[in-house]
Amino acid sequence: MDLHEELPAAVAAEALLALADGHHVRPVRPLGTREAAGHLVKVYGLEAPGRTVTDADAEAGLRIAARHLGLGPLRGSLGLAVLIVHAGGDGDYVLVQSWIEGHMADLAIFTGPAGEPEALRPGRAGLAPCVWEAAVLAHERDAYSRHVLDGTGSLAGRLTAWAADTAAGDVR
Repeated sequence: MDLHEELPAAVAAEALLALADGHHVRPVRPLGTREAAGHLVKVYGLEAPGRTVTDADAEAGLRIAARHLGLGPLRGSLGLAVLIVHAGGDGDYVLVQSWIEGHMADLAIFTGPAGEPEALRPGRAGLAPCVWEAAVLAHERDAYSRHVLDGTGSLAGRLTAWAADTAAGDVR
């Protein structure tokens, strides 16, 4: 198939081009490493244009994460997690990714209206991170592999290095 002449029927050319026209960078900032439900949780704020992740938003995200991570032992959790509090363009999102047994990760996504953290609920089955959230999680996958799995020295030293290795600035 020559992609310059024809596209497969399922390729939504107009929709893809509209997404490309509206694509922009979003700032991400690390909000520290905290403890929730016995897990070390690296927290991030991710912001759409005109939106801000406040301290109250981060605390609400940690409460949601703690409730989810409380089931960690049943999910094979290894006690390390990443929390993304995303003030999105169409609402708010909280993502909780934890590292679990067998080189795997567990991901929960909570969604709801902007500015109403008490209204955040689990996302629909099959929902995956958006492009900006995925960029943060890609950084975190690399940090986890680099410092915890491939690191040397004591576990405390590896976890300190993991906690310090954060994504910051603009993500695409």
